[in-house]
Amino acid sequence: MEPVAHGGDLGAVRSRYPGAPEPWIDLSTGINPVPYPVAPLPVEVWSCLPTRRQEQALLEAAAARYGVRDLATIVASPGTQALIQLLPRLVPRSRVAIFGPTYEEHEACWTRQGHEVSVVASIDRAAGADVVIVVNPNNPTGLLLPPATLRRTDGLLVVDEAFVDLLPPDASLAPDLPENTIVLRSFGKVYGLAGVRLGFAIAERRIVDRIRDELGPWAVSGPALEIGRRALGDAAWLQAAAARLAADRQRLDELLIAAGGEILGGTPLFSLARHRDAAGVADRLGRHGIHVRRFTRAPQWLRFGLPGDATAFSRLADALA
Repeated sequence: MEPVAHGGDLGAVRSRYPGAPEPWIDLSTGINPVPYPVAPLPVEVWSCLPTRRQEQALLEAAAARYGVRDLATIVASPGTQALIQLLPRLVPRSRVAIFGPTYEEHEACWTRQGHEVSVVASIDRAAGADVVIVVNPNNPTGLLLPPATLRRTDGLLVVDEAFVDLLPPDASLAPDLPENTIVLRSFGKVYGLAGVRLGFAIAERRIVDRIRDELGPWAVSGPALEIGRRALGDAAWLQAAAARLAADRQRLDELLIAAGGEILGGTPLFSLARHRDAAGVADRLGRHGIHVRRFTRAPQWLRFGLPGDATAFSRLADALA
């Protein structure tokens, strides 16, 4: 398969628009533009190998945040992408159904390992598959399937909950995990710290043990363990971020609608819009130093992350006008 296109790489887009104003505004990812404030870290976090005690502290904070009851059922990894690439290697060649269109790395990684992969437009069409993969809420549409619907799935169920953090707790399968299910949780998106590279898998102990064995020792860096522990334990910051993001998402949607876009969906961290001249809109934004996510398979779609401050909102409004 061709490499999957992602947002976030400004190097290529800068070369296409050399006269665009700086600094660029990157709206091509669904990452909180106002990150969790990272206070100075102890020097030993940088200079020493990560310890089991540090990892345990992170897992305790993550379990409390995600509603996980048993620490033996959660494992930390260097980002969710690492887990997406690892899981296909743990499963014998299988029939895999992916509810989509969705985050294309799932399809790419399972196909690369020789699995028989199909993307299905309805969860009912996944019936009979050995492995069912659902991104919930979906990226980029924001569609959220009820947990009751997911529980009716046969075979191994993989649920990527990268964007569930700001939704009601009952939207997640993690607190009441069905058998033969793997839930993936991303740290960097809602906390705005994607560069930390931290994610989690939640599953039965036998599955978690296999994942931990494959990841090997010191899979998560000392700084990531400490930053994750602090952020996941800070409920007040998360509550304030949720309120700000909700207001910003509403403001963003109003701008997109005024510019002729149709809102198709989204999450608290991004909005998906359809525009009959999506290519032209993306080009105009690029010339104004604003990067948004386009989709080869859906050329009328544009995904917008949230501007981070009043200046960014003003530049976006001017460019759209």
